Amino acid sequence: MEQTDLRAPALTAAVRPATPQQRAARAARNGGEPTLEFAERVPYDAYVHASTLHTLQQPVSSDPGEMSFLMVSQIMELYFGLTCHELRQAQRDLRADRVWEALAPLRRAALHLEGLNAAWRGLRWMTPADFNRFRNLLGEGSGFQSAMYRHLEFLLGLRDPALIRPFRRHEQVYDELCATLAAPSLWDDVIALLARRGAHLPAELLDRDVAVEHAAHPLVEAAWVEIYGDDGPDNHLRLLGEALTEVAEQFGDWRWNHVKAVQRTMGAKVGSGGSAGLAWLQRSMARVVFPELWSARTAM
Repeated sequence: MEQTDLRAPALTAAVRPATPQQRAARAARNGGEPTLEFAERVPYDAYVHASTLHTLQQPVSSDPGEMSFLMVSQIMELYFGLTCHELRQAQRDLRADRVWEALAPLRRAALHLEGLNAAWRGLRWMTPADFNRFRNLLGEGSGFQSAMYRHLEFLLGLRDPALIRPFRRHEQVYDELCATLAAPSLWDDVIALLARRGAHLPAELLDRDVAVEHAAHPLVEAAWVEIYGDDGPDNHLRLLGEALTEVAEQFGDWRWNHVKAVQRTMGAKVGSGGSAGLAWLQRSMARVVFPELWSARTAM
């Protein structure tokens, strides 16, 4: 089962398709001014659901700074989901050998990750004293428990089955995480594509258990060295490599920004979710996304 991260909103009476001619006629009737009266719900809200979004912030303290922490966390969740949406589209394109078409969702994913990184800036005001004013009220709540972040890690090839255990009692979320873990990662799909394009890769690599994290392989690295040796304008695989590199780099920046944010707000304290906090995050950064794409650069 493939999870659908983003669903098209249902058309309502307030959200109707409009032709260019209808828009031009409306502008003429309004004399160039915006429409201010609607028979039903405001169309923007019917599409974006802004009125719903702004009810989802429910702080647990009276501290005015908590709203920043809560809303930035929600923004990050939305970016996790949006990035997963793009990576799944890229997978569909790669499985169908549409390399050129896969570049667009990968480039969008990198830009979404750039926006995700920018979200950290909204928390740079927070000192340990600021965080301590409401941290204890969070109980065991922790970003470690983000299901959508786990989907993102699994899609990028960072696979640890133990990390889905917190969701066992949330059946739908758990089943969706199991499905993502059991399906090939984006990097698995890239490796399969390279094999179809003539790279000499062993069967044990192509037929391995995809639920287990991929270990860097010298023949995958060699394939990328060969791809980058062709600087022709029609070398779509090289363009694919650069699009993947941008995704990996932006994701790596997010992980590093997370480390810095934890250092700034809580130092080396134990994490609220029970982990070693800073030390756990630092160890996790040793796991590299798309490893052969980086190691191949030494041989280029």
